[in-house]
Amino acid sequence: TESKVVTTEDEMNAFYIVKSILRTKIDASRIYFRDSQSYFSIILDDNNRKPICRLWFNGVSKKHIGLFDGEKKETKVEIESLDDIYKYTAELLSTVCHYDSEK
Repeated sequence: TESKVVTTEDEMNAFYIVKSILRTKIDASRIYFRDSQSYFSIILDDNNRKPICRLWFNGVSKKHIGLFDGEKKETKVEIESLDDIYKYTAELLSTVCHYDSEK
């Protein structure tokens, strides 16, 4: 059977943007991704219980990034271009710092 999951160039480029943002606080080797039919998840330590963000790029018209707070509640924000991800640097760094403080 053929997989219905298709990882797009935009998803990979967004992953590299998030990775470049986070490497200022954590080792880049700790940042992983998992793609599914509905969203592309960027996670910490290859652990799906440590979501950093989700990329909702599979819709035909609009792209969204899902950001997580300390309680792992997701807030979806529309982005017009991949460069808009940089606007959420503080939120992304806060999420990984929260996970590291749980140790």
